[in-house]
Amino acid sequence: MTDEREIRQTLAAALVERAKKDNRIVVLDADLMSCHATKCFKEAFPDRFFNVGIAEANMIGMAAGMSAMGKIPFTYSFAPFATRRCFDQIFISVAYAGLNVKMVGSEPGVAAEANGGTHMPFEDMAIMRSIPKMVCFEPTDATMMEKALDEIIDYPSSVYIRMFRKKAAKIYDDSLDFKLGKAIELRDGSDVTLIASGIMVERALQAADLLAEEGISAKVVNIHTWKPIDKDAIVEAAKKTGAIVTCENHNIFGGLGSAVSEVVVENQPVPLKMVGVKDEFGQVGKNAYLSEVYGITTADIVKAAKEAISRK
Repeated sequence: MTDEREIRQTLAAALVERAKKDNRIVVLDADLMSCHATKCFKEAFPDRFFNVGIAEANMIGMAAGMSAMGKIPFTYSFAPFATRRCFDQIFISVAYAGLNVKMVGSEPGVAAEANGGTHMPFEDMAIMRSIPKMVCFEPTDATMMEKALDEIIDYPSSVYIRMFRKKAAKIYDDSLDFKLGKAIELRDGSDVTLIASGIMVERALQAADLLAEEGISAKVVNIHTWKPIDKDAIVEAAKKTGAIVTCENHNIFGGLGSAVSEVVVENQPVPLKMVGVKDEFGQVGKNAYLSEVYGITTADIVKAAKEAISRK
């Protein structure tokens, strides 16, 4: 079921509510206010909203300065420009300096659709995961984004939020008990574990249904925080099912598959298959078409699960 709320609108509205109680919160946007629905924040707090123009590196420098003065800045841009374009500023001005900046990168992976290869980041989480002490988070739906915000604001170091902007599949309701770095089991199973993030969570659940029709019991785990990753959940799943499939809208090099493999190889080696983009650049196309091209469909997850099980 598709959520009625867009993730971008949910985050922006929630920031307005938090900012009413916390005057440290400021928002910086790289000339993408309509894309990120941040107009509501500008209208509520015109003196705490900064449109820096298409100058992402400068935006990070400004945010670092604001953080040094006690503010909690949220920066917004499309994911490749929020990460790849201003990597050195993030690494030195923010992370190395031990500052607290919350960076929102939108339209990750195939979500970029018609914006094409230059705007289609399959590497953003790999980039950010390489930075010491950086938290890397991908909300699954609007409910998770809203539930996560208080912890993100209070978290003592910088956070990268990989945000699908529009309406996503509704996976969670208001009973969600969220914690950064803590995986969520959506379905129990005994034959294989499907570990998914972002838009791939819905596909993993669909794959589990299809596998069940063939008598295969699939455990589904949502790892929303790629760093710090929930090692205990991964090891437990590996022990119980003996096979893992990672599902990501991202390059498998440095992405979720890599992060999970780093845990598995040291703690509980089991057969593992990665469903993700395999060393490719982006291109223009609709989500469904691009998912077929890059091999990240529900059918691809089913196939990978069977292959992983066959290697047990």
